[in-house]
Amino acid sequence: MTGKTDYVQQIRDASVYDVAIKSPLERAGNLSKRLDNEIWLKREDLQPVFSFKLRGAYNKLASLDDAVLAKGVICSSAGNHAQGVALASRKRGVKAIIVMPVTTPSIKVDAVRSLGGNVVLHGDTYDDAYAHARELEREHGYFFVHPFDDPDVIAGQGTIGMEILEQLPGDIDALFVPVGGGGLIAGIAAYVKEVSPGIRVIGVEPEDSSAMSDSIAAGQPVVLDHVGIFADGVAVRRVGDETFRLCQQYVDEFITVDTDEICAGIRDIFEDTRSIVEPAGGLSVAGMKKYVAKNRIGGQTLVTINCGANVNFDRLRHIAERAAVGEHTEMLLAVEIPEQPGSFKQFCEMLGRRGVTEFNYRYSDSRNAHIFVGIQLTRGEEEQRELVAKLRDAGYPVEDLSDNEMAKLHVRHMVGGRSPGIANERLFRFEFPERPGALLDFLNAIGTDWNISLFHYRNHGSDYGRILAGIDVPEEETEELEAHLAELGYPHWEESDNPAYAMFLS
Repeated sequence: MTGKTDYVQQIRDASVYDVAIKSPLERAGNLSKRLDNEIWLKREDLQPVFSFKLRGAYNKLASLDDAVLAKGVICSSAGNHAQGVALASRKRGVKAIIVMPVTTPSIKVDAVRSLGGNVVLHGDTYDDAYAHARELEREHGYFFVHPFDDPDVIAGQGTIGMEILEQLPGDIDALFVPVGGGGLIAGIAAYVKEVSPGIRVIGVEPEDSSAMSDSIAAGQPVVLDHVGIFADGVAVRRVGDETFRLCQQYVDEFITVDTDEICAGIRDIFEDTRSIVEPAGGLSVAGMKKYVAKNRIGGQTLVTINCGANVNFDRLRHIAERAAVGEHTEMLLAVEIPEQPGSFKQFCEMLGRRGVTEFNYRYSDSRNAHIFVGIQLTRGEEEQRELVAKLRDAGYPVEDLSDNEMAKLHVRHMVGGRSPGIANERLFRFEFPERPGALLDFLNAIGTDWNISLFHYRNHGSDYGRILAGIDVPEEETEELEAHLAELGYPHWEESDNPAYAMFLS
């Protein structure tokens, strides 16, 4: 087994720069100011395949003799290692078979094919793809390039640690590294802890894919029963034997983060770099923020790894929606209010001039109304607790759903349905310029002469707020309502004859 002193030399001698760049180490100005620490981002998302994985893949192929390469190579990967092997193989003129789970984002599959890799889609998880790749290896005599549990691959990834120490020669307090199978953190830690042992090396994992920290706790590699695939780049059920050994020896601690915290990390990176990383790429920033908050540290120099940027465009909607909750800049509440005219307005007055991101309501019966509301926060969890207490003191039954996974994924989109108790409902769409307090201004303008029977409003960064509202108005008051709406000055359209309303809501 390769010893620790060998890794330092192997990393210094690694062949990676035929295909890889020495990625920039950039100061994150916004994050540094907000967290009162010096935050640096190692931009591996700027590599030719938008991930660090080509370092280890190329270093491995460079170590093989021509007779082995002539038979071709094979690997299993959720995407980034696959692109690294495909690019390295093209550079070396080698046939590459890439086995990928069928759940791999299409952007990664297409990228591998564009690099000349022969893609085989098999299984739902990395482990399924791994088993199939090993079968093909035995059948055809290909050389298997392991994504993490190989000294040459580990050494290739370790060049990142070498570069960081060269690029930031001053005192680094802690280095935060995403962890999947462990190749990246094993290589970085093996170099950094030997050359600068005072730097803390901290691994960051998703809560639902914590194979390495679970293994360290158990004293041996363990196999997870299930892994989440949101951060697909680090979704492995079992870490490597060699990566486990190195992590056990060199890594100081591990931090786990949830999906919302990862999404918030992705947004933080975007706000500092205008680049969008994949979920695994947001891991280290999310872990760093959690570390800073937990330990209440300030004035330190902290380095994070943006390990990859291969994210499907259609995932951005989910990431953006969850980021606000992960950053504690949005809270989600279920609130019961009296079913009577003016109750909406009274509730919004309790919120003050806070921005409302979402407001969902459907009339149920004549007693109480249940609403689902998203509220913007400026002071994080402290303000969240204060607002819940304020509403309860005012007599509102409240449930904070900010950490309720079912509510965030499903219920927020399902509030509504038919309401047979309403005989005179008319449906309108409204638009108004978006600003703090705009929703309350709208409700003040609408007034309390008629009961609102349906209400749906969402504000996620648009210049205009858009509302769908049902108004229960007796037939004899129709002209009065229309005159009132004309006086409001808000653009509006009646949707009472919309077939979608007839099918699902009326």
